[in-house]
Amino acid sequence: MTADHPSAPPGEPPGAAPAHPDHLESILLDEPSTADLRAKVTQAWQEFARALAERLPALPAGAHVELTLDPTASGTGDAVYSIGVDVGEEGALSARAVGNAGLPDGYRLDRMAVADMIALGWSPPGVIEGSGEYFGLDGTTAAAPRIAALLSRTLRDVYGAPHPAFLVYLIHDAEGEPLPGEPLGTARSEFGAGRDVAADLDEALVEAVATQSEQSDVLALEERVRTVVSTMLRSDSDRLQVDSDGDINIRAGSAMVFVRVRDNPPLVDVFSPVLTEVQPTERLYVKLSELTNRMPIGRLYCADDTVWASIPVFGRNFQPTHLMLAVQVMTGLADELDDRLHGEFGGKRFFGEGDKPVRRDEGEHRTGMYL
Repeated sequence: MTADHPSAPPGEPPGAAPAHPDHLESILLDEPSTADLRAKVTQAWQEFARALAERLPALPAGAHVELTLDPTASGTGDAVYSIGVDVGEEGALSARAVGNAGLPDGYRLDRMAVADMIALGWSPPGVIEGSGEYFGLDGTTAAAPRIAALLSRTLRDVYGAPHPAFLVYLIHDAEGEPLPGEPLGTARSEFGAGRDVAADLDEALVEAVATQSEQSDVLALEERVRTVVSTMLRSDSDRLQVDSDGDINIRAGSAMVFVRVRDNPPLVDVFSPVLTEVQPTERLYVKLSELTNRMPIGRLYCADDTVWASIPVFGRNFQPTHLMLAVQVMTGLADELDDRLHGEFGGKRFFGEGDKPVRRDEGEHRTGMYL
């Protein structure tokens, strides 16, 4: 599910201030249960573990699975937190997780983290034959659900992955050839990473137009949107991560961007909850107004203690290049602004598990000012 957010009234140009704030806030509050972003993160981990549990028993002997916390996205620099799983004969599984010998200074596991690894079921480095400097774990595909949950908890609770979208995985056979299959939740596959996006987009859009159903404009718009986004992400359309609300999820550093197709009126909404649990003040509203005025497209606003960024794309006479621009702008904007605004106004970033809202004294002066 996706936290809903106020949308611009029909006909309002992108970047304009909302004309009816009360109406917009009412849209957001229609589904208060969907505003729990922590629940969304938990759901993402459950989906990742479930997909991994289903994938492991289906792999042939000799297959290898590599799960890695993307250092460029997580800010871990030269530290590479990874887990490898080898599939043996008759469903045997052998997992190896990086230990301190493979991690640079400043990123090694402390005593508590090592204790957590043991508590989860890992054997210390060198205990299992062939594990060397890695934590070891042996099992079978019959226990795939338990092992998948254990691997997920290791990546999340010990290695510090804030969300499965920060994971990169590679699954290949004994000859090193990639094994295609269903995606592991929001984790990103390395399969097919060397494609030419521009050429693929042209080809994919031609195919989408050729197969468009004139009897169903909504379906055609959804298919076109999926084609554009999947091509931009260098993925297949059926590999996109779509949540229970039908929104496409795109990781953008410490932020999350959602792409939603609306049917009345036809509209593609590219939006992001930049900050949650933020304290609305006049100074915050002034800052968001100032930033919105500087944006070439889109707008920023605060509703229900959440700072939203939104860029609408018209669904009628849909132009793929407009959606590409909106996604490119939003992914860069959300990842930059959540850090910037969090440092200034507190609140919580989507993937900022340790973020704490800024507490201000009751008597603090809150008159607005341009910064």
